[in-house]
Order: sequence, then structure tokens, then C-alpha cells
Amino acid sequence: MNNFSVLFQKEWRENVRNFKILWIPLVFLLFGISEPLTNYYLPQILNAVGNMPEGAVFQLPEFTPEQIVMSTISQYQFIGMLLVTLGFAGIIARERKNGTATLLYVRPISYISYVYSKLFIMCILVIGSAILGLLANLYYTYILFGTVDAGAFMGFLGTYIVWLLFVISIVLFSSAAFSTGIASAVSLLLVLFVQLIDGLLGAYWTISPWKLPMYAGEILNSSVDMTLFVWSVIVTVLAIIILLVGAVYFAKRNVSKTKI
Repeated sequence: MNNFSVLFQKEWRENVRNFKILWIPLVFLLFGISEPLTNYYLPQILNAVGNMPEGAVFQLPEFTPEQIVMSTISQYQFIGMLLVTLGFAGIIARERKNGTATLLYVRPISYISYVYSKLFIMCILVIGSAILGLLANLYYTYILFGTVDAGAFMGFLGTYIVWLLFVISIVLFSSAAFSTGIASAVSLLLVLFVQLIDGLLGAYWTISPWKLPMYAGEILNSSVDMTLFVWSVIVTVLAIIILLVGAVYFAKRNVSKTKI
């Protein structure tokens, strides 16, 4: 436990120095706030700068509060996931490359503590930032569009947190197993490209970790198939466990690749 505490403090100081502790929450908060504001004021913006003919009226469909929240998630699914995969792809691999890991490996540390200290800092930054952004989104959605059912929102948020933990596990595993460049490519492939494939061909399967954002939206709209949802969560949790065990294994196995 002492190993974990020391390593976690190291990770915290490092993320304070590189300002991830600041800019990651700001990005999620910006998208969380901008989505309801943009959708609410878009007709006025278009009328002001759209050079529309005199007397023309630009009529947008009326959005429900749930649709506003889900439109924010669609932003998180691309920009947010791109930020996570590229921002943390080198969290282990970079330390091997620049020799920082040498200072750690010569000490009697636990590889579990080493990997999990990075897992915890990623969870704090990524999941904490997403929660902050979604709560800000919920506040402005309430003011501008109406209320979202609290129980449905909590179910939606819990499901999305499981998805984020899955993404974090992919990035952590990739960084432990590969170099920074390859880890970035693998993470982007598994998070963004497979997500795109699921969006295009996902009708052919119903149980998958990549289905969780969709099921989160269905929970928000009270239209989810609980059997498919529960099985997807089970598969995702098992995948997370396998990825984290694999991250510890490869962190230990690749010690010889550390630059001295």
C-alpha cells in the first residue's frame, strides 16, 4: 500500500506539471456547457449571421432534454475519446523510452501498484472530467430545455462510467504492451475505429462493450432492453479485468526494453 501511495503521488505531481489536471477537465466542461447553449441559441445565431432572405424563418426541431444530453455524449465519443487515447498512450511506454522507469524498476516496487497508480490517476482525470462536464450539461439543459429524470440520469451516468473505464483499460494495456506510437495506434483502432464499425454494422450483434454508450442513451430514454444491457456490462467488466491483468503482465515483461 505504501508503494501505491508513493507512486500515486508521483503520478499526481506529473499530471499537475504537464497541466493535464487542468486542460482535460476544461475540455469536457467546455463541450458539456456548449452543447445546450449552442442548440438553444442556434436560431438566433443563424438569423444574425446567416445572410438569410428577409422574412425567412429558420425553424429547428424542438429538442428534448434527453436529446441534448445524448448530443453531448456524441461529442465525448469522438473528441473526448481522442483526447484520452492520445493524451495517455505514453503513460507507461514513455517512461520506458526516456529512462524514467529505470529509476523505478531498480527499487522494490510492486508492478501491480505501479500499473494501478496510473489507473487511478487516469480514472480521476477522465471519469472525473466527464462527470463534471455532464453535470454542467445537466444544469444548463435543465435551465434551457427542461428536466431529466434523476433516476434515469444516474443509470445513464453509471453505464457511461463503465464505458470510460473500458477505454482507460485499453489505453493502459496498450501503453504497457507497446511503444508510445504503436500504443496510440492500437488505442485509436480499438476505441474509435471499432466504435465506427459498431455504428455501421452493429445491428448484427447486440452484446458488446462498444454498445454501452448506446445503452446509456436508451436508459436515459427508458427504452433499454435490460437483458442485452446486463450482458454487455458483464462482457465489459470481464474485458476490463483481462486488460488490467494484461497491463501488469506486460509492464513486468517489458522491463528489459527500458532505456538506460
